[in-house]
Amino acid sequence: APAWLRRLCGHLLSERLLRPGGVQAVVRGVLEGTDGEWGALGGAGAEAAALDWRKCDAVGKILAACPQQCLSLEDYYRQVCPQILDLLHIQDKVAARQFQRVATTTLLTMAREQPQLAERHLLQPLLAPLRRCSEAAVLALEDLTAGAVLVPEAELGSCVEDVLKVYVVGNDSSSLLLGSLQSVLGVVFSLYSFAKQNVSYLRSPCQDILLWFLEKAEREQSLAVLEGLAGLSSHVPTLHPQCQLRVGSEGGAAIVAEETISDEDEALYQKISLEQCHVESLVELLSHCQKSGLAGDFFIHCLKELTQVAAEDEAAPNPAVEPGGSLLELEQYQARQGRKLLVLQLVAALCEGVSDTVFTDIVQVQEFLAAVLQRACAHPAQGPGAAAEAQTLAMAMGLVAAVLGGAVQLKSSDFAVLKRLVPLLEELSRTYPEPLTQELASDLRIAICTHGACSPGTLGAAADGVLGRKPGTAARSPAGRAPSPPAPRHGHGSPSAHRERSKEQSTRREPSASPAPRADSPAPAGLQELLVSAYDPQPPSRAAALRRLASLVTQRDPEAIRLQEKLLQVFLENVQHEDAFVYLSAIQGIALLSSEYPERILPVLLAQYECPAQGTEDTMAAVTRMKLGEVLMRVTRALGDMVFQHREPLIRAFLRGARDPDSALRASSLSNLGELCQHLGFQLGSIIQEVTCCVTAIARTDPEAEVRRAAVHVVVLLLRGLSEKVTEVLRDVLRDLYRLLKHVAAAERDAATVLHAQLALEELDTAMRRVLFPPQTLEKKIVVLP
Repeated sequence: APAWLRRLCGHLLSERLLRPGGVQAVVRGVLEGTDGEWGALGGAGAEAAALDWRKCDAVGKILAACPQQCLSLEDYYRQVCPQILDLLHIQDKVAARQFQRVATTTLLTMAREQPQLAERHLLQPLLAPLRRCSEAAVLALEDLTAGAVLVPEAELGSCVEDVLKVYVVGNDSSSLLLGSLQSVLGVVFSLYSFAKQNVSYLRSPCQDILLWFLEKAEREQSLAVLEGLAGLSSHVPTLHPQCQLRVGSEGGAAIVAEETISDEDEALYQKISLEQCHVESLVELLSHCQKSGLAGDFFIHCLKELTQVAAEDEAAPNPAVEPGGSLLELEQYQARQGRKLLVLQLVAALCEGVSDTVFTDIVQVQEFLAAVLQRACAHPAQGPGAAAEAQTLAMAMGLVAAVLGGAVQLKSSDFAVLKRLVPLLEELSRTYPEPLTQELASDLRIAICTHGACSPGTLGAAADGVLGRKPGTAARSPAGRAPSPPAPRHGHGSPSAHRERSKEQSTRREPSASPAPRADSPAPAGLQELLVSAYDPQPPSRAAALRRLASLVTQRDPEAIRLQEKLLQVFLENVQHEDAFVYLSAIQGIALLSSEYPERILPVLLAQYECPAQGTEDTMAAVTRMKLGEVLMRVTRALGDMVFQHREPLIRAFLRGARDPDSALRASSLSNLGELCQHLGFQLGSIIQEVTCCVTAIARTDPEAEVRRAAVHVVVLLLRGLSEKVTEVLRDVLRDLYRLLKHVAAAERDAATVLHAQLALEELDTAMRRVLFPPQTLEKKIVVLP
C-alpha cells in the first residue's frame, strides 16, 4: 500500500484504540481483516486464526506500542491496560483463545519494554484479589466483621484463571513476573491446600501455578519459597490470619473474615489441623518435583535446619525451668520449640511421602550424608533417643560403604564430591563414643581418600547391611581383598575392653595398606563372639553378626559346620525379631544353611512351619510362619532340580498352610505353592490332583479377596512353568482348571483376581495354540536319484 494510506490507516486505528472499548474493537478488526472470513467470531476462519500464533503476536505488539498521537506513555497505559485485562474474560469459547493469546502477548511485551508501568497498570490489578487478603495487606475495620466477604467466589476464580493464563501459559520467567507472583504464592498455596481438602476446580490451576514457579525460579529462590510455604520463614506472605477460605456454591471458594472461636480447645484443634493439612499439601507438591531434584534439595535443607534448631535449643536456656526468666524469653523459647516441632513434622512427612526417589545424583547423596554426619559430630547419641540416632548414623555410614563398594559406578568427579565428607569422618573417628563407629568412619575416610583402592574389611558388612546382599558377595576392591571378619564386640563400660579394642583396631589397620589374599576364618573364640553378638540389643550389630555367621556357612568353615544345629537355633530365634534388618539377615542365614545341608535342616524347618512354637500369639505365630515360608522358597530356588527329592513334604506343608484361619498366611502359602509348582514343572506327578482340588475350592469359596487372588495366581504360575507340557502334565485336570478360570473371570467381584484369571486364560490359550497349530518349519531335503 502507498505510504499515505498506511499512515492514514494507522492514525484511524490509533484513534479508535484510545476510545472506550477500543482495544477489543481493534483486535476484532485486525484479526477479521487478516483472515478474510470472520462470520460472527466463529467458523473455520476463526479456528484457523486461533491456531496461528504469528497473527496474535503481531496484534499484541501493535497494542504494546504507544501511538504517536498519545500525549504520554503513562496515559496510554492507564487507558489501554484495563481493556487488555478484559480480553482475558471473553466468554465466546472459540474467540476466547485468540483474545487470550493477544492479551498474554501484549502483557509480556509491555513487561519487557516498560516493567514499572506494566507492574503498576497490569500486574497489580491482575493480582489485586489475591493481594487483598495476603498477610502483608492492611484490612479496613469494616472488612473485619465476622463472615464479611473479602473476595467473592467469582472474582477469586477469575483471578486464579487469569494468573494461569498469563504466567503459566505465557511461560515467561522474567524476574518481574517471578517477583510479582512470589508475593501471592502464599495465598495460592492456602487455596491449593483448601481445594485439596474439598471438591473444587481450583486445585489443578493452583497446583500448576505453584509448580511453574518452583520450576522456573532459581534453586535458592525456590527453596526459600518452600521454606516460607512450610511456615519456617517469612519469605512468602501467607493468607491473612484474620481471613479464612469458605466453600463456594459454584465449586470454587470465597475469602471471608474469620469468625472468632470462643472455645480454646477448638481453636487449637483447627490450628493444628490446618498446619497438618499444609504439610501434607507441601509434600504432595514436592512429589511432582522429584525429577528436577528440588524435593531432594529441600529434604536436605530440612535436615540441616533440624541440626541448627537442635543446636539453638541446647545453647539457649529454658526460661520455664530457670527462675527469673522474662516473658519475652519465654515467648522466644516457645517459638523455638514450635519451629523444632514443625521441622520434625516436615522431615517425617518427606520421609514417608517422597523418600523413594528423593535423591537424583551423587551430590545430593553427599549433602544428605554430610547433614547426618554433622549432626552426629555435634550431638553424639545420648539420652532417650540415642538408639534411634545411632541406628540412623549406622545406616548413613552403611550407605557410604555401599556407594564405595560398587552399588554405584563412581567416576573421579564423584570422588571429588565424596571428599567433602572426609573432615566429618575424621572428626567422627576421633570424638564419637562408640568404638565400632570410630573404626568404620576411619575406614570410610581411607577408602574415599584412596578412591577405593584400599577398602578395609569393615566396609563389606556395612554395605551388605544396606543393600541386603548375600554375605561374601560384596564388591571387592581393585587389590582383590576380601572383607575381613568383624572384630568381637566388647562392653563399653570397662577400661580394659577399650584397651583391647584399641589394640585390635591398630593390628587390623596396619596390614590394610598391603592387600592380603583372603581373610582367614575366625578361631572358635571368634565364632563364640559372633554367637554372642547375634543377641546384641542393637539391631545393626545383631544383623552384622548374623550375616557374618551366614558367610561362614557359605565358606564351609569347619567350626560352623560342627555347630550347625546351634547356628540354626540362633537364626530361628532371630527370625522372630521385629526389626526387618535383623530378621531378613536371619532368613538369609537359614536359607544358606538349608541349601548346604538340606537333609538335616529342611525337616526342622517344615516342622516349625506346620506346628509353630507353643505359647506365642496367633498373630505372631502367623508372621513367623510366613517368614519361614520365605526361607523355604529361597531353599527351593537354591536347590534347583534337586528340590524333587523334597517335593511331597513341601507341597504338604503349603497345602496345610492354605487351610490356616489367618488369611495372610493362607495367601502366603498359596503364593509359595505356586512358585514351587512352577519350579517342579513336569515333575509334579500325581500330586497335581490335590493341588487342583485345593486351588479350586479356595478360589470359589474363600471369603478373603487376597486369598482367592493367590489361588488363581497359583494356576498362572503352574501354566507358566509347564509351558508346552501343559497338555501332557495337566491332561486330567485341564478341563477343571479351564472351567475355574472362566467362572472367576465371569463371577468374581475383585478386579485383581479377575486380572489373574485373564492372565491364566491367556497362558492357556497360548499353550493350546502351540499344540494345535505348531509352527511350520521349512526343511531342505536332497534326494539322490538312482
